[in-house]
Amino acid sequence: MTEPLASSHPPEPVTAADEDAGYRPGYEIAAERILEYVAANGLASGDRLPTEKQLSELIDTSRSVTREAVKILSAMGRLRVRKGAGIYVGRPGNLLTDEAFGLFMPADLQQVHMLFEFRETLECHTARMAAARATPQQLHELQTLSAELTTAAAAEDHETFNRADERYHRLLAKAANNVFQERTISRIQELTWQVATIGLAGAGSNSLADGAAEHAAITAAISAGDGDGAERAMAAHIEHTLEDYQDTIRRRLFSEPGEAGGR
Repeated sequence: MTEPLASSHPPEPVTAADEDAGYRPGYEIAAERILEYVAANGLASGDRLPTEKQLSELIDTSRSVTREAVKILSAMGRLRVRKGAGIYVGRPGNLLTDEAFGLFMPADLQQVHMLFEFRETLECHTARMAAARATPQQLHELQTLSAELTTAAAAEDHETFNRADERYHRLLAKAANNVFQERTISRIQELTWQVATIGLAGAGSNSLADGAAEHAAITAAISAGDGDGAERAMAAHIEHTLEDYQDTIRRRLFSEPGEAGGR
């Protein structure tokens, strides 16, 4: 029999101070707590979770907020919902998915740091490979996406920027012309998306303009066939992104804003 998570502090009304400290929507916190429940109880792929009502009681939030969290985790592949049969831990659909990826906690500073360490090792080498192997069509597509990032940054359009950013990194992996690089980076992008969606939605201390400039530098080096420059530009981009995520997570952890809103 599984044990419930320790009860959290009762939610309090969201104030202006909470917003300034980095208030998190209730579904983000609920999703994080569900993942904590899965990890704490040693649940594996295919194991059944409590009902939606029971989960809402275990994680101390409303059913509507719990439902939204389950939808998000289901879209990510972390959970699987079978109508009339219940909620289950997701079954990996990617051959590169292993236990470490399956137990990844998007708001855990140590795990986020390890993820970005791995990203730096992998993606810096990928950028170098792309500088040597990218086709003219792939170079054109990278340049187009880089311009799209610059436009989205100028408009402060976070949603468009984030979509273009994900496509950019996936295309860069494809431009390395190594199927294993491509598959691995695709999986890493999924985990990075989980960090942004569960723990950091709409947050970030670095400007979009900085991110767009970093992508432009990577693109310029790859277009010039400069492997060293592409590797350096990618390293700078990943390091700045990690610093941004770490700063945001720390602010949220230590400010302790008003728990899962929407209760």
